[in-house]
Amino acid sequence: MALDEPKETDEVFEKAEFTFVIDKSLLAQAQPVNVDFISNESGQGFIITSGLTSDKDCGGCTSC
Repeated sequence: MALDEPKETDEVFEKAEFTFVIDKSLLAQAQPVNVDFISNESGQGFIITSGLTSDKDCGGCTSC
């Protein structure tokens, strides 16, 4: 996730006061894509889930 400006190749979604931008070809591969904001005693952040799957054993952390 990064700050970016929409391009012609992007799909734009607006929810509440947030604007989300995702490349159309990535969206076609990854949908459904969900972005959730969490806030708890450990801190705040976003959880992004999608329909993408990986055939590798790594769960996406930086330890692989």
